[in-house]
Amino acid sequence: MPEPPPRRVPEPPPRQVSEPPPQVPGPPSPPVPDLLPFGTRAVPARDKTAWLVAEVRRAIAEGRLTPGDRLPPSRTLATALRLSRGAVTEAYRRLTEDGPVEGRGRRGTVVRAVPRTVPPRASTPPPADPFAPATGEAVFDALRELPARIDLTPGRPDLAAFPRAAWLRATRAVLAELPTASLGYGDPRGEPALRTSLAHWLARTRGLLVHPDDLLVVSGAAQALSLLGPVLRADGIDQVAFEDPGSLGVRQHLRRTGFATPPVPVDHAGIRVDDLRATGARAVLLTPAHQFPTGVVTRGARRRALLRWASEGGLVLEDDYDAEHRYDRAPVPALRTLLADRVCYLGSASKLLAPALRLGWLVPPPPLRDALVEAKRFADLGNDVLAQHTFARLIDSGDLERHVRQSRTRHRRRRDAMIAALARHLPHAVVHGAAAGLHLTLTLDTPVPDTDVAAAALARGVKVQPLSWHRVRPGPPGLVLGYAAVPATAIEEGVAGLGAALRDLA
Repeated sequence: MPEPPPRRVPEPPPRQVSEPPPQVPGPPSPPVPDLLPFGTRAVPARDKTAWLVAEVRRAIAEGRLTPGDRLPPSRTLATALRLSRGAVTEAYRRLTEDGPVEGRGRRGTVVRAVPRTVPPRASTPPPADPFAPATGEAVFDALRELPARIDLTPGRPDLAAFPRAAWLRATRAVLAELPTASLGYGDPRGEPALRTSLAHWLARTRGLLVHPDDLLVVSGAAQALSLLGPVLRADGIDQVAFEDPGSLGVRQHLRRTGFATPPVPVDHAGIRVDDLRATGARAVLLTPAHQFPTGVVTRGARRRALLRWASEGGLVLEDDYDAEHRYDRAPVPALRTLLADRVCYLGSASKLLAPALRLGWLVPPPPLRDALVEAKRFADLGNDVLAQHTFARLIDSGDLERHVRQSRTRHRRRRDAMIAALARHLPHAVVHGAAAGLHLTLTLDTPVPDTDVAAAALARGVKVQPLSWHRVRPGPPGLVLGYAAVPATAIEEGVAGLGAALRDLA
């Protein structure tokens, strides 16, 4: 039987190769040459992070990067410049900390708005010697107008870190929700919404249990002192004792308000209450949580002695100017928590956010409250209503608390940078007040007047305040240095300039 022919297996059809699906383009990355116009050949072999920081700053200064421009994502820029992503990320972190840019989450890293430069008035010649004597009331204005490469003036928060995005969100929400009737004249005591928010804020941060009706919203601590002037004088008080050393600006304000300001010595434990009694003054202005400028915290025994003095008829004006800024210790309670009837509490947003807001609060003893409300009514009919509601929303949303936490971290780094720089360049200086606040105070082992040291530093482009400005009685020479508003690199350069100025005078 013949074999059947072999079965023919059909060849498989040719494999169809489908075209790849079209790629859906994502959002385009910012073109690197347009945003940062420098070539990869310019990247140095070392210090690449510092180089990138300098290039971004230069692009901002020359107008190639303008407010609102978005920097490339770190991965994109690292690829374009052949850098490690870590170097770019660190550069962005430094730029964010120092102020030129800010991170906005998914929106990336954006150039901040920068203030316009206003040329100095030609009609105002600089003073021949801006530091001696410091008796004129315009001494701070004169110093502020003098140019300096590095400004270590105390009392300034980091204004570049002002939470612009959070403030803008809060303002928009307020404008969207605020009833039309609220755009009229407000309550001279302050908007109920803000007084309620402040009552909660003070309870959380300062241990103050106050009712919203106990609070009076004012235009900063300066207005609080102006309102207190006629009210206290009507009660027969014509002297307000003052810490020595103590803030020259506040002392000037008290004198302008019509008070004599007998000085009371401050030592390592706070104000000396026996010396306070010896002045015969019925009122005293204190900074007990972080004394300006020494940084001393009023200790328990002195607090008890102060409260005994107050319970005998004295009045304490408690200026709680920077208590939120603390680093190495727990916060001390406000004096008003211990004797509400004899302590008038003053607080402000100036060190918390920015002096430009002109927002403060006053918690007076009950016998003074009605008179102070009347004084506020006839002074200005009350603060800006929109700003009050915006500030209240910033508190209620948690944005203010987040800002304080971030500021605390940044300020601690800058404080540490200043202490390290002082150890290198002024090793014989004694540092005071490092545990909290926005400034350090130095006492110097030199026969040279501190006003001469400050003038020599200014000649080198470094602006500081002499400690003697804030003294009434003689004391050791010293300097008061602010660190909160200055990047760490500038702090190092400024302290080095101080050391050089001091050596020149030796």
